[in-house]
Order: sequence, then structure tokens, then C-alpha cells
Amino acid sequence: MLGTGIEALLAMLSDAGVRHIFGNPGTTELPLTDAIAGRDDFQYILGLHEIPVLSMADGYAMAGGRLGVCNVHISCGLGNAMGMLYNAFREGTPLLVTAGQQDRRLAFEEPILWGDMVSVAKPWTKWSVEVQRVEDLPSALRRAIQLATTPPTGPVFMALPLDVQMQRAELDITPAAKLDRRVRPPIEALRQATDVLLSARRLGILCGSRMVEADAVEELVRVAETLGAPVIAESGTTHGRLGFPPSHPQFAGGLPLWSPEIRERLAEFDVLLVCGMDLLRQYIYHEPARAIPEHIKLVHLDEDPYQLGKNYPLAVGLIGDTKAGLAALADCLTKCMTVEQESAAEKRAAELAQQHKAAQQACRREAEQQRSTRPLTPLTFMASIARVLPENAAVIEEAVTTTNTALERLGAIKRPDGYFGHRGWALGWGLGCAIGVRLAWPQRPTLAIVGDGAALYGIQALWTAAHYHIPVTFVIANNAQYQILKIGGRDLRLPNALAGNHLGLDLTGPEIDFVALSQAFGVPASRVTEPDTLSDAVAESLRGNGPRLIDVAIQRQSPDRLQYG
Repeated sequence: MLGTGIEALLAMLSDAGVRHIFGNPGTTELPLTDAIAGRDDFQYILGLHEIPVLSMADGYAMAGGRLGVCNVHISCGLGNAMGMLYNAFREGTPLLVTAGQQDRRLAFEEPILWGDMVSVAKPWTKWSVEVQRVEDLPSALRRAIQLATTPPTGPVFMALPLDVQMQRAELDITPAAKLDRRVRPPIEALRQATDVLLSARRLGILCGSRMVEADAVEELVRVAETLGAPVIAESGTTHGRLGFPPSHPQFAGGLPLWSPEIRERLAEFDVLLVCGMDLLRQYIYHEPARAIPEHIKLVHLDEDPYQLGKNYPLAVGLIGDTKAGLAALADCLTKCMTVEQESAAEKRAAELAQQHKAAQQACRREAEQQRSTRPLTPLTFMASIARVLPENAAVIEEAVTTTNTALERLGAIKRPDGYFGHRGWALGWGLGCAIGVRLAWPQRPTLAIVGDGAALYGIQALWTAAHYHIPVTFVIANNAQYQILKIGGRDLRLPNALAGNHLGLDLTGPEIDFVALSQAFGVPASRVTEPDTLSDAVAESLRGNGPRLIDVAIQRQSPDRLQYG
């Protein structure tokens, strides 16, 4: 085609199926927004700050399983977005982040807002590049799209100088190739894995966020049922998605957060099958440093060879697509199991079902016992939401000390693909992510449960929800503090933290009026203090056709430690 660099960029993005571009523009981004204004195949979603902008693109890409595109302002805009870029990097989100760059004819002068953005973005991307010739832009974009969407997926960054965007040339805009990722592990490795798994005295399965992103949950269910094995989710510090249905009778909760408790939880197993997760990403150092007991044999499946044996030696490493690999493993297991092994697996599955039911009933009893406490306890808060959560709901959580896997433990999440939690832990992600998820899934009720501290990092997202009339229910878990830091201080045995003397961790004097703040951004809001009122408000909002914020006063007393799982 004969056209400008930015026209070629948009033509190729359109061919790649991109329909939404999330952005906050400056002068160096004007050629992009001006070109979009003359087209009808894109919707430009404006955010008032780069934190919600990039988190919206992140949520959209995760939910849709497709490339997300985010355009931020030169240097300072990229700087504002870096926390959310870190989240996307930790999640492995297929994301294309672009920023305008100053005209190359001004570069020697080091002009206003110019900077080395390639070096800034490089640590948290799969590829970071500044396009120096308009003729190279199509090749750069093809490479960027394929890198972002090919496992291990992740964000890429492109800096686009103003003159490259506006220069006209004859350009080859052939679309990026669509590559088939379904490459199974080698047959011999699958046979070795089968031998180790079937020889186990006590077998367990560890699964993580990448299960749902690989569309491999159904295959994992088949393997788990074949083996009669309990399935344990990754810890709350990394469990961004649900790799196994929490309602399944073989779901055995999540790993604890800290090394001693992880070792205790896993001590009963002699073999573990690991898939869809990093093994392990810990939060606070504890002795013993090795969280996985030494006696356990590990069989680990992952698309990324880097993850295999990264921290712990393996009995068998399986390199290949998670979905194809688990399907092939299930076939091997079925062919090789004896009648006695099948019978033993059925017996274990029946025992796990009883344990699962008892644990769920215990959680519901505990929630009921706390129901009269005011302000609401975190569990009462979550149980009030669980009672009215639709089966097809999308839930975005950024309030870890409040949510604490309660929805899973209460059996409220029926479809694991609809759950989104923190993996990078850069705050400000939840509000924007929920908007992106809803745009990707316009027919699914969308609920964001966000802590008050986290919400304030990305509060500008509310304006976008109001401006585009995006029906997301935002629930603020308001305990007027950075509670996780108080818990962390005690866990580190810091003397003033142990004495309850915290500096810079309370959001009081004055407290933030989230109702007024939300209304200022154009989103209707109310404050709730009773569990039934909370249930009614959430149910009504999820049935509605516009955004709404519900500010909920919850207990301010901090637990000594987070008890995850």
C-alpha cells in the first residue's frame, strides 16, 4: 500500500482483529488519534491516566484471549504506565504498547519529552524497539504481534517517531502469521511422566493461572479425575486466574503463602504434577528457604522451557503446549493404568469429594457466625457478594486481605475463566482491568472488588466507565488502610509493627469519600454497612446497564497473618 506509517499500522492491526485501542494521547500520538477519527473499524477508549489505560488493555487482552493494544504518551506517559506494564509482564498478557517519539530531526537536541523509552520498557517486555524507518514499520509490527501472542506470551513495546508515523511510502502490510501453538511434548517424555505419576504412593497436582489462558482446564479435569488426585491452586501472591473449577469435588484449595506452611501442606505427597504456574514465586523470605519438600518428585509441564527446573530439580520436564500436553498425558494414563489403579483412583476421588463438601460447609458456617459483627468482617463482606453472584459473572479482585479466596471456598465461582486476580501486585490495576474485561465480554456481568488503597492508584478509570457507559459494578472494600503492609510488618517481626505502631499505613485524617469521588467522575455511588443491603445493591447493579460504585465499610482490625487457601 502507498500510505503513511500510521495508516499502515492501523491497517495491519485491523487485519489482526484489533477493534479497541486504549489510550491517553499527547502531541506525539496525534497522528494515531487523527487517523482513527477517520475510520469506523476501531473504537478508541480514552483514559485519563496511563495506569487505568494500560490496565484496561490488560483486562481486555486477558479476557478476550487476543492481542490488546495500548497507546501512551511519550516518556512521561510510559513512565506513568510502568507499574501496569510490570503486571502485564508477570501475567504474560499478549499486549502491544506503543508510544509516540519526538521527530528524529530533533533528536540531537534532546527535545522536550524525548527519552530512551526502549531501555525503559525493555526489562518488562518480550521485545522493545524504536522504529527508525517507515519502511521497517510493517516488519516491526509483524514481529511484535507474533512475539506477544506466541507462548510464552507477553507484552511488547514500540516507540514510533513522529516523522515515521507521518511519512508516506510504499509499504508491505502483509498480516502477521497466525501460528498454531498446540505442540505436544515428546512421546518418550510423556511415557516417563506416566511412569512417575502411576508409581506415586500419594499424588497431588499443583496448577496455576496459565491453565485457563491455555484453554486447558477441561484437560486438567480429565487428568485429575483419571488419577483421583487433589488439585491445589497456586498461592494468593500469584494466583491471577483459576486453573481448576473451585466447585469441582477434587479442588483442594490453594497453597499457603509462606514457606513453612507450604512445606507442611505438601508433606503428604511423594509426587506432584505441576502445570500452568511458576514454581514458585514467593513473597516474604522464611526458613526453610526451600518451600517444596525434598522428598517430592516433580513432573512439570510448560510451554516455556525456562520454567522447567528453574527453582527445583525435576523428575520429568514436559516441554509443550499445556492443552495438547495434558490431553496426550491423559491418553497415556488411561492406556497404562491397571484395574487396581483405576479402583484406587475412584476411592481417592470419593474421599476428596467428602473433604471438599465439608470444607465448603465449614466456610459457610463461619461466614454465618460472623454475620452480626459490625463493621462487616471480610468473610461476611464476601459471603454477601457470593449469595448473588451470577454463574457467568466476571470477577476482578484487587483486595487480597479482604477477598482471601472466599469466593472459591464458598463455591460461588462456577466458571473459572471469569476470575481475574493480581499477579504483578502493582496497585491501581483492578478498576481499569474490569472495564477491559467487560469490553471483551459485553454479555457477562462484571464485578470489580477493589481495596480502598488500590482503588486510589487508578481511580480515574471511573471516568472512562461513565463516559462510555460501560456497565461494571465497582465494590470498594474500605478499611481505611494499607492492611497488607501491616500484616507484612508483623510477619517480618518489625518491632513497631508488632506493637501496632504503623507509619504511613492509615488512610485517615481525612478519610476518603469514595461516594463523592465516584460521583465526581460521573459514576453513581452509595455507601453500604449491612450485609443484606450489600447483596441487594450488588444484585441490582449487575442487572443494570451502567456503571455503579458501592463503598463498603469493613472491619479495620488486621489479622496477624494471611491464611490463604
